[in-house]
Amino acid sequence: MTAPKKTPEALRSARWFAPDDLRSFGHRSRIMQMGYAPEEWMGKPVIAILNTWSDLNPCHGHFRQRVEDVKRGVLQAGGFPVELPAISLSESAVKPTTMLYRNLLAIEAEELIRSHPVDGVVLMGGCDKTTPGLLMGATSAGVPAIYVPAGPMLRGNWKGKVLGSGSDAWKLWDERRAGKLSDAEWTGIEGGIARSHGTCMTMGTASTMTAIAEAIGMTLPGASSIPAADANHIRMCSEAGRRIVGMVWEDLVPARIQTRAAFLNAIVVAMAMGCSTNAIIHVIAMARRAGCEIGLDDFDAASRRVPVIANIRPSGDTYLMEDFFYAGGLPALMSRLRGLLDLETLTVTGRTLGENIAGAEVCNDDVIRPLEQALYEEGALAVLKGNIAPDGCVIKPSACERRFFRHTGPALVFDDYPSMKAAIDDEDLDVSADHVLILRNAGPQGGPGMPEWGMLPIPKKLVKQGVRDMLRMSDARMSGTSYGACILHVAPESYIGGPLALVRTGDHITVDIGRRSIHLEVSDEELARRRAQWTPPPPRFERGYGWMFSRHIRQANDGCDFDFLQTDFGAPVGEPSIY
Repeated sequence: MTAPKKTPEALRSARWFAPDDLRSFGHRSRIMQMGYAPEEWMGKPVIAILNTWSDLNPCHGHFRQRVEDVKRGVLQAGGFPVELPAISLSESAVKPTTMLYRNLLAIEAEELIRSHPVDGVVLMGGCDKTTPGLLMGATSAGVPAIYVPAGPMLRGNWKGKVLGSGSDAWKLWDERRAGKLSDAEWTGIEGGIARSHGTCMTMGTASTMTAIAEAIGMTLPGASSIPAADANHIRMCSEAGRRIVGMVWEDLVPARIQTRAAFLNAIVVAMAMGCSTNAIIHVIAMARRAGCEIGLDDFDAASRRVPVIANIRPSGDTYLMEDFFYAGGLPALMSRLRGLLDLETLTVTGRTLGENIAGAEVCNDDVIRPLEQALYEEGALAVLKGNIAPDGCVIKPSACERRFFRHTGPALVFDDYPSMKAAIDDEDLDVSADHVLILRNAGPQGGPGMPEWGMLPIPKKLVKQGVRDMLRMSDARMSGTSYGACILHVAPESYIGGPLALVRTGDHITVDIGRRSIHLEVSDEELARRRAQWTPPPPRFERGYGWMFSRHIRQANDGCDFDFLQTDFGAPVGEPSIY
């Protein structure tokens, strides 16, 4: 630990507990009411542990126990731990989408930290939106913070076959729709694909975002890839508890760690891992909370020069996150990216990224490939622009068939999810493998909340013919465990009158990933006529959180944060008065 920058008198919590006045008497007496003696908390860093455990979040099912491990570490280092529950966003249970509530978690995290007498915070998350939500809130609050990832679950298994959550579910569902799997077999798959607590063990959004948290320096080295059920995870939790106490004395706040260079490192790492498309939205939002201007162009620039070297599903065909951990985890992967990273960025350890990964080595060259033997020669994602998406859209070339890298086909348009779902199983549907399936009104406002509907199902008649990929387009998102030629995050979204709202069935659309272009083959004059005829859809909400969401959510290319929470909206509120 570096030399302390703070004295006990300078602790933030001392403003609540130290003064000899009536207000502080109340604070001290209530702490003692809970059975804590002054020796346990006076003059010590008070560490908040924001725990996103719930009975309906299987990814965080072990957090009830892990929070005790974090507390043990805090106590060992001379701090005073306090657990604060935060909203738990379970990707598999929350409707219509956890993305609707990411910013709510960010608000809650920020206000929990700001309003309580805490000096530092341990953030416990992992399921998709919990990582960006917690980090966004802690960044805005500005106290020392360290992130504890939930960790991926164990490999799935069915009849001796290794299964990956999400990725294999989509593939096997197509087999089920084609009539190749019985009810008993399907039940066996349901019971075997998720065998422990923890997040998806494919390179979905959860593993992508925890890796990004590590790459920007907000976790302990190697923390993001430790399996949830591994004893190493327990030890990491207690170490995080010890480390946050040191960070408080050092005044190591997020602003010192989360620089533009750190976020550029994260983008490089994400591209090399075969990241989720959701990374773009979350990283932009996280960076802008930190006052760093990151945008779509930064992702596309990285995509041009960073190959995919993590052979993990869905970009890869064989390995899962457990294999990635055994192969050396994120420090090993970053050791192969040294020439592409800024190794001088600071991390929660108090050391630089370069110091953290010194000595890291790859233990399996097929799981973490050498640069010259990349899984895919460019990065995982590509940003496309054109008259149908003037503010950009995203595709994951590393996880789709190469025949779609340049493709022209007729549009088949659906205005909402129910009508799409009904039509897709109609075996008389007029559709071919060359069609471009379009789902609109599914963006940030239209969804509402931008659900993971972008991996539209292959029409049943084509599934029975053996078709397993086709071009699909939406202003929605897709699960990071998904795959295929899906064009997502079309901006501006159709619900607010973006060009996607003007597409008609039969229009031809041309995609050229190499040129990073997407074009609706309709004249400007015809589009102008259609725009004049377009009628805005009715409001999604008339009250409550949804009403606020609809009026303040930004578009996908701007990270889908609330406008009033970004750093350019205004100066942050000061510390609360305790008088």
